[in-house]
Amino acid sequence: MPQRQPPRRQSISVGRGARKRDEDSGTDVGEGADEWAQSKATVRPPDQLELTDAELKEEFTRILTANNPHAPQNIVRYSFKEGTYKLIGVVNQLAVHFSQVGNLIPKDSDEGRRQHYRDELAAGSQESAKVVISETEILEEEEEPKETEAETELGSQTDVPAAEAAVKATEEELMTPKQPKERKLTNQFNFSERASQTLNNPLRDRECQMEPPPRTNFSATANQWEIYDAYVEELKKQEKTKEKEKAKTPVAKKMGKMTMRKMTSMESQNGKGMQLCVSPEAILFLMPTLLGNLIFKSHGPGLLEHLEVCTWTKPWSDDITKVTQAAKIVERMVNQNTYDDVAQDFKYYEDAADEYRDLEGTLLPLWKFQNDKAKRLAVTALCWNPKYNDLFAVGHGSYDFMKQSRGMLLLYSLKNPSFPEYIFSSESGIMCLDMHVDHPYLVVVGHYDGNVAIYNLKKPQSQPSFRSSAKSGKHTDPVWQVKWQKDDMDNNLNFFSVSSDGRIVSWTLLKSELVHMDVIKLKAEGNTTDGLNGLQLHTVGCGTAFDFHKEIDYMFLVGTEEGKIYKCSKSYSSKFLDTYDAHNMAVDAVSWNPYHAKVFMSCSSDWTVKIWDHTIKTPMFIYDLNSAVGDVAWAPYSSTVFAAVTTDGKTHVFDLSINKYEAICSQPVVAKKKNKITHVQFNPIHPIIIVGDDRGHVICLKLSPNLRKMPKEKKGQEVQKGPAVEITKLDKLLNLVREVKTKT
Repeated sequence: MPQRQPPRRQSISVGRGARKRDEDSGTDVGEGADEWAQSKATVRPPDQLELTDAELKEEFTRILTANNPHAPQNIVRYSFKEGTYKLIGVVNQLAVHFSQVGNLIPKDSDEGRRQHYRDELAAGSQESAKVVISETEILEEEEEPKETEAETELGSQTDVPAAEAAVKATEEELMTPKQPKERKLTNQFNFSERASQTLNNPLRDRECQMEPPPRTNFSATANQWEIYDAYVEELKKQEKTKEKEKAKTPVAKKMGKMTMRKMTSMESQNGKGMQLCVSPEAILFLMPTLLGNLIFKSHGPGLLEHLEVCTWTKPWSDDITKVTQAAKIVERMVNQNTYDDVAQDFKYYEDAADEYRDLEGTLLPLWKFQNDKAKRLAVTALCWNPKYNDLFAVGHGSYDFMKQSRGMLLLYSLKNPSFPEYIFSSESGIMCLDMHVDHPYLVVVGHYDGNVAIYNLKKPQSQPSFRSSAKSGKHTDPVWQVKWQKDDMDNNLNFFSVSSDGRIVSWTLLKSELVHMDVIKLKAEGNTTDGLNGLQLHTVGCGTAFDFHKEIDYMFLVGTEEGKIYKCSKSYSSKFLDTYDAHNMAVDAVSWNPYHAKVFMSCSSDWTVKIWDHTIKTPMFIYDLNSAVGDVAWAPYSSTVFAAVTTDGKTHVFDLSINKYEAICSQPVVAKKKNKITHVQFNPIHPIIIVGDDRGHVICLKLSPNLRKMPKEKKGQEVQKGPAVEITKLDKLLNLVREVKTKT
């Protein structure tokens, strides 16, 4: 029913036209003033209400809301979670009064243009039909008087009906417009217009189903005496373990601290992380929930130091390893999410600018490894694990004689750049280390006080498994390098060490001790002095670095502080096989080429890097880097690529097959110029290097494509790869140098 419209006030007004006509007619304006006022008087309809001024001024406010007054407010539904009927708080307030599906077509669309075109055609055909009909009528009127009466009498019987029928037929054809061809309506639910229906490949569902973790419900009641008895039993067990560990390692103090922490964990929360009074199985079960509800951030110490587990009546000392393993996995996941952009660069990024520069390359910084406990200690040694390509060991100490304090052995993983996987502390600074090829969990280190030690990563204690002493023949000066060797005849592990005291010692691991044997004692040639009673005193040569031949087991090289390099043999302890006047200052590193059996490389503090053929006493290549060279390393993927680091904070990468005269990359990699880079190492598989400085930082860098160029593939020819190709590539360069030397 339509609503009744309120009556509108009607007014009669005279426009400007009437006023103008009065002026033109010359009538007096003053006389018509009353008429004008009378015309403006309002006309009141008969059914209008008579209201007073107070009632007219009264305001009625109405508030429009979006709530539907007819919507139900007491809908009840069953909750399966709580098992009861519950009221629904949210009610749909939408009320639809009118809805209609339209079929309007826009004029600018293709279908609109087609309809407009059809309408124009239909209108044009009707106009043309009208024109033709009018022309035929005019012609008939003109031809009628020309006919004779005889002809009309004769033709009235024969021609008139036929002519009339023809005219009618033409009129009907012209009057009826041409109907467009019927267009078949397409099925709007299942049709394809101007396209071909092809079979789409079904999407592959990547789903995985895992077994739910086992869980058990444990409930018990305990009183104060039972809790006390459980603590007493735990303390007795701890005392027994203390007595067993006293003879081996001083770990009893830490165990006592752990028991005290467990005793006080139920009383109050000490503010260091969070306390969980649950079993390790429950923690493993709740770990996905923790990941979903909490954001773990590891600042300095790892996640394990922020998680404390207290026990009630059941000691879970054996199962605590499950918690540590789960927490370590969680910490790795959080760190990989934090450093996701760096991981993407490590995996996929390639410098596109290398395509436009043929003889240069760049280094991309990736991760930076550091630890607060080793902040003021220099990086004195780097070594990649031979089995796990993401794990490397870092030795911390000090090269300054006046700043000798402590040392640290840290093992980092690329999967967790924020915190080391293993931490070992030592009273003396660590100056060198090496990891065993067949037993990657054994790490041998050399200390500044002359001792050597072996750490076993399988054992949790922080003390070394084997350690030398003054009784067992330790060095009297700092140990500058250690190297694992093949097992002896009795299958005992052994390694070699070199020190500034001039001794090269072979150490053998027996069941419970280290046995040493002096292989050779270095003597400075030509430096003999006459002592009392005509005795000749030989000056001891100070060994700084050494390296064993990759193929010939008995042969090795030793670098000294005097700048000389000695070629030695394990069989001869009194004489050297050969002597090279290599450098003017101390030799910092000596390294054999991993592919070519005759080539080795050396670096020194006299700013030079030299490449040698051990059959020739003069160097084949000499490179001056304008600063003291701390370390050099051969690349594992090419016989002509090597890297060197200098004390001015730069890393230099050479490729002799591309440029024999200078480095193809010289790039500063530390933030401050005061930082000195001490060591460099190539990863055996990934195209990355790690460099360490004297501030305790280790930086991971990725090599650009120009720094690891491989031979290009030619059409119809297979690219030859392998050690033989690398040997011939380096031989070509050496032959060029040999020819020049023979000519001069």
